[in-house]
Amino acid sequence: MDSLDSLQVQRLYQKVAPAWFYRELCQRHGYGFRQGIYSAAVVVWLMIWQRLQGTRSLAAAVQYLVQGEAGDVRTDCPRGTEDKVSAGTGSYCQARQRLPTPIIREVTERMVTELRTEMQEGWKGLQRPIFVIDGSSLRLPHTPELVQAFSPGRNRHGENHWPVMRVVVFHDVFSGLALPPSGGPMYGDRPESEQALAETALEKLPADAVVRGDGNFGIFAFAYATHQSQRPLILRLTQSRAQRIPGDAVRAAGDRRVVWQASRWDRKAHPQLPEGASLAGRTIVCRNPSRPEELLYLFTTLDLAPEEIVGIYKLRWNVETDLRSLKRTVGWQQRSSKSVDMVEKELLLAVAAYNLVRAVMCMAARRANRTPRQLSFSFVQAVVEAALPGLDGAATAEEYQRRMDRMLRYAAQGKLPRRSRERAFPRAVWGRGGHFPNRKRNVESPEAAR
Repeated sequence: MDSLDSLQVQRLYQKVAPAWFYRELCQRHGYGFRQGIYSAAVVVWLMIWQRLQGTRSLAAAVQYLVQGEAGDVRTDCPRGTEDKVSAGTGSYCQARQRLPTPIIREVTERMVTELRTEMQEGWKGLQRPIFVIDGSSLRLPHTPELVQAFSPGRNRHGENHWPVMRVVVFHDVFSGLALPPSGGPMYGDRPESEQALAETALEKLPADAVVRGDGNFGIFAFAYATHQSQRPLILRLTQSRAQRIPGDAVRAAGDRRVVWQASRWDRKAHPQLPEGASLAGRTIVCRNPSRPEELLYLFTTLDLAPEEIVGIYKLRWNVETDLRSLKRTVGWQQRSSKSVDMVEKELLLAVAAYNLVRAVMCMAARRANRTPRQLSFSFVQAVVEAALPGLDGAATAEEYQRRMDRMLRYAAQGKLPRRSRERAFPRAVWGRGGHFPNRKRNVESPEAAR
């Protein structure tokens, strides 16, 4: 693949998912490569394009195709070349539903692999990518199929209305690229925990990745599963969990070799753990850099110096802004799909759209001698949205490259500000919002009664 500096936004999609790849996929899954105007490549691109737009409507996507703005993505279908494509959304909607989910899943995985090859950055002295994992919840439309698959849950007032899906995602802490998510029901008879979903998501990680997890994932079962996958790890432990590790691991600050053994409670909660399961590693106890009044408990299987382990741990905050970009800017939480199959397709292609914007950020950052993390995701997405019609309408390769250079120049201007002083308020827990007092019965005064 050529250098990312020479890739264009739409053609970046075509480079990382070329026509021959779609041809092999369709043949492998028994899906016709040519499906009229709405081939597999066209449907995938239109669904990605919807996530890059503010409206995200089917009608806007069809108009984007009908009016010729899709450029080279359009197939050589006679109806397309003769401008006889219907402006209705029915055919596109049916093509979205008909496209097999395994094809979309493999396209998303290939895009991540190809983009990682060009955007790879790492910790100095550690020739491995570092991935941090975090979880979230997504509210789904209320349909019978989704209610059955993802229970809305209950509270003291009765059953909730909206189905809720729990997801976990691995993010590259340097480039910001996201791997395909793993999801399951959050409530109901058989809810999926974040730790169980994280074990499933390990299969999607690169073989040489370093796994970084916060306190919610600092449990023995996940640490053991990560070690069994032959990947190093850095996990934060809560004080109570760290105290269960044999030895003097938490008695004072320092770096100590320990053997973490599965407790009786661990084996009861996770029956798949073998008898006598244990994990050799190190515990690093130090002051939290952001909160000096509390101790930080880390468990790792890496041989780096404690200062470097703590430095890698501090990169964990990046995943918070990545999830915000996924959920708000790309519209991960905004779905109109009414089936489990379509929900999975939209989640996967929302990640694909997010990764394409991250690739543009990398291109712009390199030209400006900056890192991708120094640019604003929402700013670059706005630049990409505004530049796409001009890129698609370029008459010559020279004009295309000129417009591409201009887009990258504008994207590089979206540098995040550096705070010159600390926040005036502490970054603590998000507020729950104000509540009005209960309405009281209006009792007339004695004067009014007379």
